[in-house]
Amino acid sequence: MTGHSDPRLYVIARPALDLEAVTRFLHDEAVSWRRTADATGPEELVELAGRICYMAFGDGQSPRSNEEYLSRLIEQGHESVLEHACWTFLLTGVTRAFTHQLVRHRIGFSYSQLSQQYHDERDTRAVMPEAIRARPHLVAIWQDAVLGAQQAYRDLIDALAQDDSALSDREALRLMRSAARTVLPEGIETKIAFSANARALRHLLIERGSLTGDEEMRRVCVLILDAVRKDAPGLFPDLATTDGPAGPEVVLSGR
Repeated sequence: MTGHSDPRLYVIARPALDLEAVTRFLHDEAVSWRRTADATGPEELVELAGRICYMAFGDGQSPRSNEEYLSRLIEQGHESVLEHACWTFLLTGVTRAFTHQLVRHRIGFSYSQLSQQYHDERDTRAVMPEAIRARPHLVAIWQDAVLGAQQAYRDLIDALAQDDSALSDREALRLMRSAARTVLPEGIETKIAFSANARALRHLLIERGSLTGDEEMRRVCVLILDAVRKDAPGLFPDLATTDGPAGPEVVLSGR
């Protein structure tokens, strides 16, 4: 099956602050923490981690608000405390060509991706790039190539299934799918769950969010920024989404 598909991003886990535990810590240390009324849980989590470094509580706490505190950390490049705020996402409607790029980001990221060894790819969707969809004269070329590869996959699976094998049913399936998947194009749709902390996400968004030549990466970066800003705008104060020359992108908006 071929066609156009928009990437979908689901936030399936968010950073949270256990205020009960924080209250016990403050009591045990005989200190107070002047909190900012409208700060979100992830923003307070990062602030608290930063204050631990100097035990900057009570009389030692500066008059800065949470927003000012976080902005100063980011401006000075002291982003290690941002690593305490982590999100987990589920991403669908993207190609394996895209995930080959995404998983190159290793520090601060964890991945779990749909396996072509264990999942039957006979009827998996292929995602047509916008660059081809916008040029009707190229659509037929792309569709013919994808449909041909998918049919070859089915034919290989069927042929391999006829061969006698001493392998268990599970390993026989794995063998067949491992062999047959080698003909599938990188445009095959996949699903991937990934976790990342705020610092790692900032690096991804800054480095990849405005790549003119990478449509999928730009679109996913826009989705990520839109999602995390709802939870913790103070951790991404200098990033914004805008319409660039090639479409929506993430840009540095200034600090």
